[in-house]
Amino acid sequence: MYLISIYFDEKTNKILQRYIDRIAEKSGNYFMIENKVPPHMTIASIEARNVNVLKPAFEDLNGKLCAGNMKVVSIGQLFPYVLYAMPVMNQKLFDLSGEIYKAFCDIPETTLSEYYKPFSWLPHITLGKTLDKVQMQKAFQTMQEKFIPFTARFGEIGLAKVNPHEDVAKFTLL
Repeated sequence: MYLISIYFDEKTNKILQRYIDRIAEKSGNYFMIENKVPPHMTIASIEARNVNVLKPAFEDLNGKLCAGNMKVVSIGQLFPYVLYAMPVMNQKLFDLSGEIYKAFCDIPETTLSEYYKPFSWLPHITLGKTLDKVQMQKAFQTMQEKFIPFTARFGEIGLAKVNPHEDVAKFTLL
């Protein structure tokens, strides 16, 4: 599996990493840290035989996509294992999702996840993953005490392998 994800500026990364670290400390679940998952927001999840079939479409996007801001306003759960920060969908995110989908939807022998298609995508920034029931409760309680809404700035996009996270290609957004 490969992910197309946006990455954040230094200020946003510090906020998100602080939440990721705090959740790991309080829940005892270090998946995000052990797998070196940087703060990011996935725009597309793609099954492909190898990354080489995805690289040309990714590289064609360079110089065509814009950086932007988003308001991160809440914490949510994808049951049963994921705790995330939730941004408000805005026009930039909506357009970005559509552009990514168009760029990758017709590549032979690949499958885009249904959960990341336009009008099916729930924008989220994973803060904790593979949490069991008790860990989820501790993580959620931690965020109840610590979370403050903020504005995030995204300025890069990358193509990555997962588990452990490994960047394949990345470029700066306009």
